[in-house]
Amino acid sequence: MRKTAWLIMLSILMVLVTACGPARYDLNNPVHPFAYTDQEGKPFSSTDLENKVWIANFIFTYCGTVCPTMTANMAELQKKAKEAGLDVEFVSFSVDPERDTPEALKTYLSKFNADFSNWHALTGYTFEEIKTFILKSFKTPISKDPNSDQVIHDTLLYLVDQQGNLVGRYDGMTDVPYDKMIEDIKLLQQ
Repeated sequence: MRKTAWLIMLSILMVLVTACGPARYDLNNPVHPFAYTDQEGKPFSSTDLENKVWIANFIFTYCGTVCPTMTANMAELQKKAKEAGLDVEFVSFSVDPERDTPEALKTYLSKFNADFSNWHALTGYTFEEIKTFILKSFKTPISKDPNSDQVIHDTLLYLVDQQGNLVGRYDGMTDVPYDKMIEDIKLLQQ
């Protein structure tokens, strides 16, 4: 019980930290090049996203708190983007790559009816590599909870433009601004 309370408290703290406003995030920051493995076990890299608008988030399949809600919200955004006729890619980076195999990621996202034609769940790196990549590219920390098997990460959805620059961040948990995100994607594609 004490372990669960500690995890909930850390999760709430992470949500509060990520809600601190634009000063913590460097928009128009370039996302660093990457080359990982997708849910099909195939190579997937930043070059696959060149000249494309994409949405990124951070999840892991053993997440006991925020990931199921965030993933459901990402699936809803994917559905809304498709209904709006938008050409946008979705990328979920695992923050628990030691356990999140391609098969585990595919099974997990399938529970949310993910359309894998434009949703890529990535793994194939060490925890330290993804921690550094996320900090440099998205300006947000991740860490392992020392008291459990959970990973502490933010709950934002990130919008990346065709040049690979981070241009937007949105609440991925509650009050997800679907309409605003759809409008922002449309503006990038004009």
